[in-house]
Amino acid sequence: MSGHTDNSVVIDAPLDLVWRMTNDVASWPRLFSEYAATEVLERRGDTVLFRITMHPDEQGRSWSWISERTADRTAATVRAHRVETGPFKYMSLFWEYEQTEQGVRMRWVQDFEMKPTAPVTTEDMAARINHNSAGQQKLIKERVEAAAMA
Repeated sequence: MSGHTDNSVVIDAPLDLVWRMTNDVASWPRLFSEYAATEVLERRGDTVLFRITMHPDEQGRSWSWISERTADRTAATVRAHRVETGPFKYMSLFWEYEQTEQGVRMRWVQDFEMKPTAPVTTEDMAARINHNSAGQQKLIKERVEAAAMA
């Protein structure tokens, strides 16, 4: 069984600012509350290979993985996938930016499947991702809108 999540938020800020802030992987620890660190490992044109490290969980474990992300500014989309999959069989991500009358609609779509040995089921992970995405998108909205006002 594969998992699928689709979450979006409208950010009242110029598209160029939303794009720049949300695609600057090196600054993600200041944009996302869940990331302790990001390390850019390689850049090839519009593709970046990077390591994400989460803040420690309740048991003091700090999760980390490598992802690859390719941005297409013309299409206002980003495609990414986990290179180090950890508990996932696979994890693919698609980000889409759309200018609306209310602001920029930033949409995150994630398709994935958990390994049989993973500590949670694919269904449970989808629920976690949906919950977490809503909180992170709200925070990003606040931070980008504050930057737009500065």
